[in-house]
Amino acid sequence: MSSQCADSFNLTIRPDITVETIDGKNVVLVYVPELSASQKPVYFKNQGLPRGAYRRIDSSDQRCTDDDLFIFYHQEDELDSSIIKDSELEDISEEAVALYRNLRAKVNPYAEELQYETIEMLQSLACLKKGADKYYLTYAGLLVFGKRTSLRRLLPMVRVDYIRVPGNTWIEDPDNRFTTIDMRGSMLEMVQRAFSLVSDDLPKGFVLPEGELQAGSNGLPARVLREALVNSMIHRTFRVNQPIQIIRYGNRIEISNPGFSLKPEEHLGIPGSVTRNPIIATIFHETNLAETKGSGIRTMRALMEKAQMLPPTFESSHELNQFTIRLLLHHFLGEEDIKWLSKFKAFNLNEQQKCALIFIKEVGAIDNPTYRQLNGVEMIKVRTDLHDLKDKAILTQKGKGRAIYYVPGEELIKLLPVVEENEHGNEVSVQAKDDSEHANGVSEQGENGLTTQSGGLTTYLDSLTTQPGDLTAQLPLELQNKLEQLGQRSNSKTEIIDVILELCQWKSLTLNQLSDLMKRKDKKHLKNTYIVPLRKQGKLEYTIPEMSNHPKQAYRTVSK
Repeated sequence: MSSQCADSFNLTIRPDITVETIDGKNVVLVYVPELSASQKPVYFKNQGLPRGAYRRIDSSDQRCTDDDLFIFYHQEDELDSSIIKDSELEDISEEAVALYRNLRAKVNPYAEELQYETIEMLQSLACLKKGADKYYLTYAGLLVFGKRTSLRRLLPMVRVDYIRVPGNTWIEDPDNRFTTIDMRGSMLEMVQRAFSLVSDDLPKGFVLPEGELQAGSNGLPARVLREALVNSMIHRTFRVNQPIQIIRYGNRIEISNPGFSLKPEEHLGIPGSVTRNPIIATIFHETNLAETKGSGIRTMRALMEKAQMLPPTFESSHELNQFTIRLLLHHFLGEEDIKWLSKFKAFNLNEQQKCALIFIKEVGAIDNPTYRQLNGVEMIKVRTDLHDLKDKAILTQKGKGRAIYYVPGEELIKLLPVVEENEHGNEVSVQAKDDSEHANGVSEQGENGLTTQSGGLTTYLDSLTTQPGDLTAQLPLELQNKLEQLGQRSNSKTEIIDVILELCQWKSLTLNQLSDLMKRKDKKHLKNTYIVPLRKQGKLEYTIPEMSNHPKQAYRTVSK
């Protein structure tokens, strides 16, 4: 062990090794002192950086990425200031330049850079650099000021996908699953376009213009939506070829961007900003498209609370290299909520637990970080409250370790509205069985997908439990033949990958379903060797990206 520590790493590690006798048995004790900040990260020499280094994330060791090195070295990422070799002056959008000048002049009409010609102005913003024989756009320059055609040519996966999902869950019908609109363009234009698209899709009058937020308001503050969109754009990583996804369900909006938060989840909302893209972030701050550095999340929470809506929740996944903001389109403790929560009076729940029940009624599950974000409490309070709900059979615990989450338990299921489909295939929410005196109360979704009575999840909980025999019978003949040819002992990684992608293109499938269809008993190996890498490559995606360990989580192939 001493020899390995001395020779395997970029620095010589000298562990303190002792042997003690406990209950007649020899026990080897190894103490490795922590390195100073200036010596980190230590890494395996034969693997180099970043893959040879690891970070401790919760209870697991995660292999480092380029973004982790940013944290270790405390230096600004050089990507957005790096030049794009195939770029040229013709890639600059005059419309984007004019939009920047207009936005900047509103903030400071005497800003020095506004006096420059376009080339000089872009150089002053670190968006344009001169090489030996020509000008080159930097990543920041192309992203903020590039033409749509140039962005498609040079950065084809840098786009925003707006996905409109009927109801509150993914529809499994491959022929009529959801509507997708993909958007490309300069980031300054994209913020406004995405904002308009999402706000226009909400019920008329639901998005509150800035300055019109009052105690009796009934809607989503425009500033919250704008800040969520801006956050996804300026903090995303451009080292991963994946688009930003805006998923509009009937009861919530979820915005996911590639790149985990460089700030720990527990520090989100605390003043102080850490950004991958300092040049892009500076442009957004100087045009007032983004909040003061480090205050965006805190502002969103305050505005949602003032609008009497459930606070936004955030999920940062190092493993998936993804960050998600979730905005529930639900007014907390409205008349329907108070009536529904009154059924839990005998359980003596506190206000934080009631808030969690409203969230679960909307989303279907909750985990510790989400509970903490909803209620702004310490983790010891989170664990105490959730364990209490579990002991009362209101919630059921699933998963282990850092993957623990909670789903409706026996008592909660009794009181959840039942979701059914009408003859048109639309979700209809019916009163819970115990609410017999209101048996005729039915809330059907309108054309905008919002209901005053939230759709329950008791029916959908079983929607992904189809038996493997049933699924096999449903498979297209071509896929059945490929599975037979693959065989249980096929070692061809390429063939296995192809089959996984074809299966998940045919239908969204859970890990259990994939394992059964492919006759792979080792689910952990299937996930770690194939599913996780395919997700990181952008070839597979979650059907429920807002909560990676959701009980109904499944995978689908990303359309090319």
